[in-house]
Amino acid sequence: MDIKEKRIAVLSPVAWRTPPYAYGAWETVASNITEGLVARGWKNVTLFATKESVTRAKLVGFIERGYEEDKTQIPPVSICLHISKVMERADEFDLIHNNFDYLPLTYLPFIKTPMLTTIHGFSSPDILRVYHEHKDTYYVSISDSDRDKDLPYVATVYNGIDISNITFRPKPGKKLVFLGRIHMDKGTHLAIDVAKKCGMDLIIAGIVQDQDYFDEFLRPHLNHTSIQYIGPVNPVQRDALFEQAYAVIHLNTIPERFGLVMAESMAAGVPLIAMDLGSCREVIADGQTGFLVNSVDEAVEAVGKIENIDRRKCRRRVEDNFVIDRMVQGYEKVYEEIFRRETEKNK
Repeated sequence: MDIKEKRIAVLSPVAWRTPPYAYGAWETVASNITEGLVARGWKNVTLFATKESVTRAKLVGFIERGYEEDKTQIPPVSICLHISKVMERADEFDLIHNNFDYLPLTYLPFIKTPMLTTIHGFSSPDILRVYHEHKDTYYVSISDSDRDKDLPYVATVYNGIDISNITFRPKPGKKLVFLGRIHMDKGTHLAIDVAKKCGMDLIIAGIVQDQDYFDEFLRPHLNHTSIQYIGPVNPVQRDALFEQAYAVIHLNTIPERFGLVMAESMAAGVPLIAMDLGSCREVIADGQTGFLVNSVDEAVEAVGKIENIDRRKCRRRVEDNFVIDRMVQGYEKVYEEIFRRETEKNK
């Protein structure tokens, strides 16, 4: 059988629509995997997501809308219903590609279908108890830096983004930009520090994930002119935002797992200034598509060197490494290896 005849179930989260209207990193990646498989000729791909999701594959949904978009839902109820319904149908597939963290792993003793889990990050050290309980399954990391030393990974497959809706900007804008979750982890307050020290305007865009953090560290500095917060942005709004960007400031305070925003920024030709933690040095070519720094002062110094960056190299960096087709090619190799191991196991 041609491997592309295999029946693949892609399990997406149900916090948001797949693909999301604006924020929803895991849903974005699940969508890109699904659409990429279809584009490469896979004939039997089923996406399990919210009912309002959009895909060229077969869509199966049990939850009307994402629980983050419909606050009448109790999230664990929607999550349990969604995952359990997928597992009820496990026998219909040759592989379940799990993009929904650790909970689906708890069903492994009760199904025969192999499962591949793309680990989008460990939200808490305690969830490692689940992963360590299931070392006889298949894992993929999204960067070499975001790995647990005790897990048996099949490969690292970098996330791939859709660059068809990201316009390359050969000329720099005049403002600094922060794009991402508004949370201490992402260092939004540090971007404000950089902008003030540089005397440049800053546009902040993204979903507020920690309201207390926003109120204490961001709100006092917002003035609708030099420091603006514009809220979450959809792909069209994001594209317009990149047109204004001189550089994107990404001073994460914890190790970055992958960082879709970094790939999106470079796709638009916008250089990055990022904290040298986690995957940032895997995604950014230091000195060529941006600068890796270790402090606010180093970030300020890097702003002064942004003109040395060739914005065409930023776009090429993404085209060569972080597009959907490149990602799906990586997953095809992983699928082949899983099917090979499963065949050996069943001999």
